[in-house]
Amino acid sequence: MDLVETEGQKWGIDNDFAALHNVLLGTPEFYRWVDAGPIIGRTMANAHKTGVSFDLQRAMAQHAEMVRIFEDAGVTCHYLDSDEALHRNFFARDSSCMTPWGALICHMQLKCRRADYVTAIKFYQDNNIPIWKHVTAGHFEGGDLVILEPGCALVGYCGERSEKEGSEQVVGWFRDMDWDVEIVPISREFVHLDGLLVPLDHKLVVSCLDALEGWVIDWLKARGYSFVDVGYSEAKNLGVNLVALGEKKVLSMKGADELNQKMRNLGYEVFEPDMDMFVLGGGGVHCLSQALCRDTV
Repeated sequence: MDLVETEGQKWGIDNDFAALHNVLLGTPEFYRWVDAGPIIGRTMANAHKTGVSFDLQRAMAQHAEMVRIFEDAGVTCHYLDSDEALHRNFFARDSSCMTPWGALICHMQLKCRRADYVTAIKFYQDNNIPIWKHVTAGHFEGGDLVILEPGCALVGYCGERSEKEGSEQVVGWFRDMDWDVEIVPISREFVHLDGLLVPLDHKLVVSCLDALEGWVIDWLKARGYSFVDVGYSEAKNLGVNLVALGEKKVLSMKGADELNQKMRNLGYEVFEPDMDMFVLGGGGVHCLSQALCRDTV
């Protein structure tokens, strides 16, 4: 599948597992913990018992370590502009998402993130990256688009962030391009579909099977997919939320110990930085990054 090209640079993805070349990130200099959904809500509700607390300098150091891993893997990192009012826009997965035809600008639901689209649009315009579509029918966030392979994708919604109407609009656009795509309702506690299912390799996905509906598993099996299963205890703490770097390399996180060992047993080189300031705050490494260009398959 041909990707879009501007000034000799290709942009777009038709999968989320082949070699990653360019990624969109942000800078968490204005990050703080606020009530922003089920995961961080659980963190804050239990803090008096667990003793966890937010540390901005720790968060900045953890983010820098993630950037180092990307760069060491040969990935060029790009950044959304920081904005004190948009103190969670560095979760770059959600305000936009990349497709084979350019960027899809999302419509975010959280009040503290509704204007994140401003920095997303500015990034694409400043870098001459085509914008394909803008979601308008309802709220939709990039963590709910899982591009499995060329011509095949899943689109989630839980109502907490993406809504059925917004997800249906995205599904319709992909079907207009002759893609095989299905809409997947998920539990609110996982927030986005990329908390339940992420591609690891060709026809291989990391997923919490216990939390997926049986028909979704059957849909994937019918298309030849196999699974690296993640237990609920790791999935509820964003263990699924990893980034395939390509060439048998994976950016995972500390804490997903069973999953990380399973992937190593399959021959993958697994990087597992401690990202607890972000996991406890509602997002993992997949939430923090938006693939801008991968090898086509």
